[in-house]
Amino acid sequence: MAIKHLTEEQVRTWTLRQKDEWWRREVYRGDVPQFTLRAVLTGMLLGGVLSLTNLYVGVRTGWTLGVGITAVILAFALHRVFSRLTGQSEFHSLENNIMQSIATAAGYMTAPLIASLPAYMMVTGRVIPMWHALFWMIGLAILGVLFAFPLKRRFINDEQFPFPEGRAAGVVMDALHTKKEGRVGVPEEKLLLAFAGASGLINFIRDGSLWIALGAKRFGTWVNDYWQHWDDFIYAFATPKILGTPLRDLTIRWDTEIVMVGAGGLMGIRTGVSLIIGAVLNYFILAPILVQKGIIVETGFRGITMWSLWGGVAMMTTASLFSFFSKPQMLISAFRNIGRKKAAGAEADVLADIELPMKVFAIGIPLVGGAMVIMGHIFFGIDWWLGVIAIPLVFVFTLIAANATGLTAITPTGALGKLTQLTYAGLAPGNTPTNLITAGITGEVAGHASNLLMNIKPGYMLGGKPRFQAMGHVLGIIAGGFACTPIFYYALFRGNIDVFGSDQLPMIAAMIWKAVAEVLTRGFGILHYTALVAVVIGAMLGILFEVLKITTKNKWPISGVGMGLAFVLRFSDSWLMFLGAFIFWVLARRYADPKSWMNLNIVNNQETICAGVIAGGALIGIVIMVLQVVVGG
Repeated sequence: MAIKHLTEEQVRTWTLRQKDEWWRREVYRGDVPQFTLRAVLTGMLLGGVLSLTNLYVGVRTGWTLGVGITAVILAFALHRVFSRLTGQSEFHSLENNIMQSIATAAGYMTAPLIASLPAYMMVTGRVIPMWHALFWMIGLAILGVLFAFPLKRRFINDEQFPFPEGRAAGVVMDALHTKKEGRVGVPEEKLLLAFAGASGLINFIRDGSLWIALGAKRFGTWVNDYWQHWDDFIYAFATPKILGTPLRDLTIRWDTEIVMVGAGGLMGIRTGVSLIIGAVLNYFILAPILVQKGIIVETGFRGITMWSLWGGVAMMTTASLFSFFSKPQMLISAFRNIGRKKAAGAEADVLADIELPMKVFAIGIPLVGGAMVIMGHIFFGIDWWLGVIAIPLVFVFTLIAANATGLTAITPTGALGKLTQLTYAGLAPGNTPTNLITAGITGEVAGHASNLLMNIKPGYMLGGKPRFQAMGHVLGIIAGGFACTPIFYYALFRGNIDVFGSDQLPMIAAMIWKAVAEVLTRGFGILHYTALVAVVIGAMLGILFEVLKITTKNKWPISGVGMGLAFVLRFSDSWLMFLGAFIFWVLARRYADPKSWMNLNIVNNQETICAGVIAGGALIGIVIMVLQVVVGG
């Protein structure tokens, strides 16, 4: 089926009720089998396997990989073969949607095992019992689910945020599962495969270290020197600088990471422009000045962001909070009738039987939040009052993370974790273990909530039932936790803390968390006064941009969240996402004639093309990272 969506004008002018009525009438397919046994089993199986891949890659690189699109394609292929062998009906797109919710939730369960938990063990010298770690991780993830669903109506139903990776997964599922009759132009599945292949080829070629490891040393060296960053051709003859600092030391590079271009094409021109404005301000103007004056003492991404993240996070914080509370009637109406019968004549919620009841969150958040406070005290020795403070902080950081993920597909968990660490450096000076675990609570719950919203996006596009996706996410949490935790303890970790940071288990993310905690526990005095000034200015700009957005009826071209996010990303990432958004913006205006070949095949298939770019690059990216750790030993 063709994916239906509202126009920009309808998103701006329609009420939430109008949007919900349209979705239920035009998109919702509640009579289609979704939460089936084969979807659940496939999701739990693939999710468990992909969580192990994430664990293996994460302990060596510090990164976790998005597995949603990978799971969608694998499940489709498996069930296509199975249906042909057995004669059973083929896998439906909404079954695949439930499957990807389960698999993606499982894949993200590795985050605490590669960051906060091993960092805590290194700082304290105490091994956390496996069952403590497992219950802790499951609790964090379920709390993320409970925080996410109240925000779903705002970010997905009302604001219609793109959630680029989620949108890409929805387009991939539609292209894989739908047989279209009488269509004109290049078939969508061919466009998807063509751009996925091109993206995958580019990503495969650009990794020189892999070619070297495979024995092609000369080619791999050339790739590292000239293909990964095209500006290296310039550096062969000259070293361009700003105020004495080379551009590449400021992360101002032309990277060949084409996946970021695809993500930019899905996020839209407003977010793309916001990203490039923030990136230019940070890396072309502020960073060179601060480096020259000795305020930023280390160039490169890590050194610059240790200063810039404070202003950027402040901008994202105030923009997210102001945007959320600028429509209080949505929150008030959601909670007003909990436990009450609907008053006579009151307007019924058109999605009441589809969405999760608000009663689940009103009861679940205090219960699970209280359980996390108790576990934090028993397992890690966190004072009761410090644990209680972490729960409302989760709400604030989830708003920020959901805004950022919804616009760009990037969840700034690292930046939010550092903000929590700085907060607790003031509340509990010198208490490094508390600093680490509380940062884990806020960062990882916000990450789970944002990822769940990303998973719900394709279900909204295809007409799936949100309640089923919530159930699937919980099953994925259980599958991923029980798959990766024993492997971490019995195959990788084996109770030996000394192995963390070694060649065997580099644990890069955990080493960074540990280092930041040890530095920040000295308190707010560690921040240069210019960083505090940036916090104030960033907070004011975040509010100003949201006020302008409201007064111009959503026509103000700059997003406070998008601009603030640019301060915690590399310039090259912001540039490539802007480039993707700009290319499709220009094409839509240059080829506006619906009968033209470009409009018919490119402009009208923007989502399909970008989804292919993301899917191909992501799949090959996973293959490359696994090959690197296998070949490299």
